[in-house]
Amino acid sequence: MKRLLLPLFTAFAVAAQAQAPQPPEIAARNFVLIDLTTHKTLAEREADVPQDPASLTKLMTAYVVFGALRDRKLTLEQTLPVSRRAWDERKGDPSLMFIDTTMTPKVDELLRGLIIQSGNDAAVALAEGVAGTVENFVQLMNRQAQAWGLKHTEFRNVTGMTEPGHKSSARDLAVTAAHIITDFPDYYGYYSQRDYTFNKIRQDNRNLLLRRDPTVDGMKTGYTDAAGYCLVASANRDFPNGKRRLLSVVMGTASKEARASESQKLLNWGYTAFDAVKIFDAGKAIANVPVWKGTAKEAQLGAADAVYVAVPHGDAGKLQTQVERTDPLVAPLNKGQRVGTLRVATTAGTPVAEVPLIVQEAVPGAGLLGRAWDSLRLWIK
Repeated sequence: MKRLLLPLFTAFAVAAQAQAPQPPEIAARNFVLIDLTTHKTLAEREADVPQDPASLTKLMTAYVVFGALRDRKLTLEQTLPVSRRAWDERKGDPSLMFIDTTMTPKVDELLRGLIIQSGNDAAVALAEGVAGTVENFVQLMNRQAQAWGLKHTEFRNVTGMTEPGHKSSARDLAVTAAHIITDFPDYYGYYSQRDYTFNKIRQDNRNLLLRRDPTVDGMKTGYTDAAGYCLVASANRDFPNGKRRLLSVVMGTASKEARASESQKLLNWGYTAFDAVKIFDAGKAIANVPVWKGTAKEAQLGAADAVYVAVPHGDAGKLQTQVERTDPLVAPLNKGQRVGTLRVATTAGTPVAEVPLIVQEAVPGAGLLGRAWDSLRLWIK
């Protein structure tokens, strides 16, 4: 593996290893704050401890429904029947869309009921519409969790009602929320809607931050006696180098107000304590490296997307990068093929990020004579 040091800026101040900014005191049992622009966890406490997720469960419920829409297994305008099981959810449960067995709501209406009103009845109706039964749908939820490698999540229902074995962690819920944002941007708008009226019953979105912070555009609240008050919140703020999205998860707070205020505290701290620095543009060659046995003598290596890193505020000028790549690099090379890693660290040696490096343009293999000549040169080398 060959290493190549690439300075990011013309001048560096050699500094002692900086201490990571310490988050404010957060009155929550578990929390995590993630910078989705740089893919960095900024703060956490017991983020991998399984907990009762309450209605945060409905993030995965919605994700599976979005997948069914993507795969054309149903459409937003399609109507679904309301089973007795869905109607029975109203017994003693305040989280309802208030559908009944005489109705055939559209998928779009049920999604609004699920996301904005946190309707357990809407969750059941959607699950049955996608998978035939709630039990089949729960299997799809667990299968998706396993595909993402969520080790602290196991679903037993689609609503989040407390049930033995039904669990998730703050980090696992953050992963689920992030996938909704990145995989289904066309449906993410549901999470920013402040209220929804169905069957002449108007209900406010329980995410109080939607009315307090104009940069907050989602996502989901939850509450049970076992879980306490929980909130997944996402904000997208403008900065000179582009937009920057942070995602917070707080679990086990004491009240509706507390889950909102503690989430706001985390988000505000994340934006002020850390800077997002763009070090390479999308599609830009980060390194030109020699290629053997190819039609070209060099290959351009770069990242799949623009490379952003999160650093403590004021430390943007204390970064350096190192390219680690396969050596020798032998053609043929396919476009998008991973052949190395870009490591970003402070000048004091503190790791900041690792980014896969891929081939920007394909390099076909050379002809027989070219391959033979390079084989000889490699042997001599």
